[in-house]
Amino acid sequence: MPIDPQDAVVSVQAGLAQLSTLIVSYSFSAIGAVILLVLGYIVAGLAQRSIYAGLGHIHGFDATLRHFFSRITRYAILILVVIMVLGQFGVQTASIIAAIGAIGLAIGLALQGTLQNIAAGIMLLALRPFRIGEYVEVGVISGTIEEIGLFATQLRTVEGVYILAPNSTLWNLPVRNYTRNGVRRGDITLTIGSWNDIDLAQKTMLGVAAIERRVRREPAPIAFVATVGDSNVAITLRYWTSAADFFATQIDLTKRAKQAFDSEGISIPAPPPEAPRQEPSATRQ
Repeated sequence: MPIDPQDAVVSVQAGLAQLSTLIVSYSFSAIGAVILLVLGYIVAGLAQRSIYAGLGHIHGFDATLRHFFSRITRYAILILVVIMVLGQFGVQTASIIAAIGAIGLAIGLALQGTLQNIAAGIMLLALRPFRIGEYVEVGVISGTIEEIGLFATQLRTVEGVYILAPNSTLWNLPVRNYTRNGVRRGDITLTIGSWNDIDLAQKTMLGVAAIERRVRREPAPIAFVATVGDSNVAITLRYWTSAADFFATQIDLTKRAKQAFDSEGISIPAPPPEAPRQEPSATRQ
């Protein structure tokens, strides 16, 4: 059937008009999308800097948490902007949001242990059961805190060994912080023979503590009989010192107490003699 030239011209004109309408419409959408992207990028940057600066005014708020929350805010704004841009082109954003939620759930289930460490890291940084430079004991882990991260905490033991402990482990166990209170109690126990003057031994140990400048006067140091054996008596010197001086003070006081006992003639019981070894007798064939 022959095509009427006039109908063909009308169809072409209608198609061109529809095409021009689409081009104009999508041009405005594209321009709007570019404007949204630029504005969203600027707003995300401003929000990140504002939150980082605002959290900095909170006394004691950790710098790691400041970085974490400011970046989370930035990424959340950028994701929202991308969804709005897709909406400019007629994309069903509800399905995108549902897909993002499903992906987030899958990632959360796959990284459950990692997310537990992040949550524990946030709690450790917020509640501060320990800080950098403090000596702590958590379960079988003990050492000086060197760095607290979102995933793990770095410690250094007294032997100089490096430990990287997951935050979830540190958060789920009781924390013994030996530095936080600033002072620590020390006990030094020396065992003497029961024939020695116990009062003199206690007075000697108190005299050693009295001349040590690192020993605090309040609470005052005390010396007492800890245990009594068949031929020996254990005398304990109990004192308080700063947490930073604890180990050095304990080492020095132990040495000086032993030297003071030797000067006063206070003897320490000798260990019992070893039983003579008996050579096994050779058996005759």
